[in-house]
Amino acid sequence: MSPRSVIPGRQRWDVKLVLGRPRTAEALAAALCRVPGITAAQANPVTGGVLVRHDVRMPAVDIGRIVRRAVAQIAEGPARTGRPPSNRPAAEPAVRPDRGHVVRPVLAVGGGVAAGVALIRGSALSRQLVAVGGVAAATAAVLRKAWHRTVDATREAVGPGAERHPLLEIVGPHRKRLYRASALSVACQVSEMALGTFLGWTGLVLIKGEAAPLVSLGLTTASAQLWGLAGLVAAACAAVAGLSYASNLQWRRLGQDIEHDWRSRTYRHVQHLELGQMEGERTTRVAGTLTEDVGQLGAFFAGPANDVLQLGTSLALLVPAFLLLAPQIAWIAFLPIPVIAWLSLHHQDKVAADYAAAGERRARLRSQVINSLEAGATVKSFCTEDYEAERVDGLSEAAQESSRQTDRSTIRHAETVRACTTASMAGTLLIGGRSVLNGTLRFEVFSPLIGLPQMLLIRMSRLGGIVDQYQRTLAAHDRVQRLRALPVEADGTGGPLDIGEVHGEIVLDGVTFAYPGRPPALEDLSLTIPAGSTTALVGATGSGKTTIAKLLMRFQDAEFGNVLLDGQDVRDLRRHDLRRAVGFVSQDPFLFDGSIADNIRYGSFGASDEAVARAATMAEAHTFITTLRDGYDTLIGERGAALSGGQRQRIALARAILKDSPVVILDEATSAVDNETEAAIQRALRSFAADRTMVVIAHRLSTVRHADRIYVMDKGGVVAEQGTHDELLDRHGLYASLWQLQAGELAA
Repeated sequence: MSPRSVIPGRQRWDVKLVLGRPRTAEALAAALCRVPGITAAQANPVTGGVLVRHDVRMPAVDIGRIVRRAVAQIAEGPARTGRPPSNRPAAEPAVRPDRGHVVRPVLAVGGGVAAGVALIRGSALSRQLVAVGGVAAATAAVLRKAWHRTVDATREAVGPGAERHPLLEIVGPHRKRLYRASALSVACQVSEMALGTFLGWTGLVLIKGEAAPLVSLGLTTASAQLWGLAGLVAAACAAVAGLSYASNLQWRRLGQDIEHDWRSRTYRHVQHLELGQMEGERTTRVAGTLTEDVGQLGAFFAGPANDVLQLGTSLALLVPAFLLLAPQIAWIAFLPIPVIAWLSLHHQDKVAADYAAAGERRARLRSQVINSLEAGATVKSFCTEDYEAERVDGLSEAAQESSRQTDRSTIRHAETVRACTTASMAGTLLIGGRSVLNGTLRFEVFSPLIGLPQMLLIRMSRLGGIVDQYQRTLAAHDRVQRLRALPVEADGTGGPLDIGEVHGEIVLDGVTFAYPGRPPALEDLSLTIPAGSTTALVGATGSGKTTIAKLLMRFQDAEFGNVLLDGQDVRDLRRHDLRRAVGFVSQDPFLFDGSIADNIRYGSFGASDEAVARAATMAEAHTFITTLRDGYDTLIGERGAALSGGQRQRIALARAILKDSPVVILDEATSAVDNETEAAIQRALRSFAADRTMVVIAHRLSTVRHADRIYVMDKGGVVAEQGTHDELLDRHGLYASLWQLQAGELAA
């Protein structure tokens, strides 16, 4: 076992012990959940992944020891009892009834048909028919076991209520299109089999001068039969072409619908995740899930699902045909089927962990590449281009080795399947030919049938690729479900908040808050920000100033105490109503790839051009915007890369001004502008702050000298001093020391 990712409150592990063992996975998850401090645990037997959620105050090292101890105890369990490990309880029957919409394998029915034919035809063919029944029973057992194992694995991954197979979960509401595509595929395969039969009859006419089935249709001469077969072949070709086009189109549309539906629902879920959950996840991992993994869900139904259905249709047609017309060669024709099925499913179980590891390594590589590109200036300034290239080389080699390992296993499986199909074709020709020569099988029957198993076995040779895509789809489904299992923001239980009636009084009453794994950022903090006033929060880095803003916006919730807006606890308010009432400009504002006007209008999409220009003027941005060639229509690139830091901050400030909220929080909103621009913005904000609650967080004290009240924060999130600028200077305390330091008086 090895850790996959470790962040405060959540760890992921790769545990080979649970691979392919749903009962072992269930026992491990249950054992972990019984440990105090662990809030939830999931073990997935498909990927071998174990997810542990725990109290953020528990050290990560302790959680690692707990996981290792639990795995060791589960592994030692069977040895203590003297019995081999088993994934089935003693009371559980060896064969469980089908659940949901499980499709019974066609070959299971074939075994019953074989037994019936044996009774009808006597004992001459009993051995061959018994062999066919054995082939059918073996195939049915392999497929049935695989189906139920996958359902059990899904239940472990997404909870005890999951009774459906992952593929049925993926299809979701698109059943009607699935049924249409399936019907067209079945019809296409029937037409293709009919075409093969007509071609076999054509060869029979050319060799023997007639085809007996056509005589009953009134075509008695060879010429008439050839003309009739030409018409049937042409009709079958047209049917195959038309149905193939229609079915492929339906399957591709189904794949696109599934991809769009899952991406939309998953992205909507991500947008409502708690901010702490998003900060604990790699952005590249989430993006990869929303693009590559969701795309894989649709890609399986756009291609491999169609191949599986056509393969099943071929079996449904060929098994009864061979049992009724040529039982002597049925067993050798279908002998590779259970072998290929077992090899494919065994391959699936074997490479599950490899696919999970490969996906993790690709995610790390993608994350490193993106981080290195975004930190281009830092990399160049420290002359670490070669170092970054070596880091990417190392991660790329690790990802390449994972891909090589899965490729070797996949190619080895595909070649084994090819050898089985080739041997079956040779055996069918040999045994069938001997039966024709000794008179036990008529040539008129053997000739049309001989080519049909070849079509089936050629399609069977694709089973390795189908299983490969199937495994990728299950792994992608698991990652998407894990993302969708992250908790969303809890909304307040109170009624709607009328923004027009918000006065803006803010009270923090005995508030304590700590980030995971850190000392308290705020400890028993109490302060009051009067409505309609400008209040400043200053102090050293890490004194909790920005944390107060996050609590007010409900990006975080206080562990103890209350944060009140106009006397109402913000946890009782609806999040959207609260955030509409509070404007926020962060120290590092985010600008979207688009025009300047679009970024200022973001969140106030109905604002007029005149309102946008007024907000930009108040934020001292209008002047530099008008000097650009395209003005407000200028495209600024990703994260506003085409603008300077000060320009980006002024556009973000204009966006907050346009929002026109009764409460505005400025977190170092003027830190990236020059002194002259800062003075102009301060003058503009004085008029904007009229009848509005302004909370200004700043390190530069000149920004807040005109505030109505200044709170000086000290380490540990406590208020060291409070008062106006002049009052704090007269006290000669912490604020006065900071002022003198910034003024250069204490430089010596």
